[in-house]
Amino acid sequence: MKVRYGFNATLTAKPGQGEQLAGLLLTGLDEGSPAASEHCVVYLVCRSASDPDVVHVTEGWTSEEEHHRVFAGEAAQALVTQVQELVAAESPYTDYVPVGGKAAF
Repeated sequence: MKVRYGFNATLTAKPGQGEQLAGLLLTGLDEGSPAASEHCVVYLVCRSASDPDVVHVTEGWTSEEEHHRVFAGEAAQALVTQVQELVAAESPYTDYVPVGGKAAF
């Protein structure tokens, strides 16, 4: 599948909660979770090298519509609620249209 829609979010956890936030975001890959969807083809969680409470999330989806459909579901909303409990403030969010690249783990 080809990535046709994506976004990047930078989340700042409450002090000392960066590791917990990153771990929670990684549960998004678990069966039944949003990033486990066949329409989510890129899901990258990173912690800042200079600030352990800053976490970056990059997602790539087959379409913006699929992203919104999946995130309207119960599992995604539950994850979003848990994430919001760990986040200190409003998080910058940038959507984009991918044009190419590579990801391998």
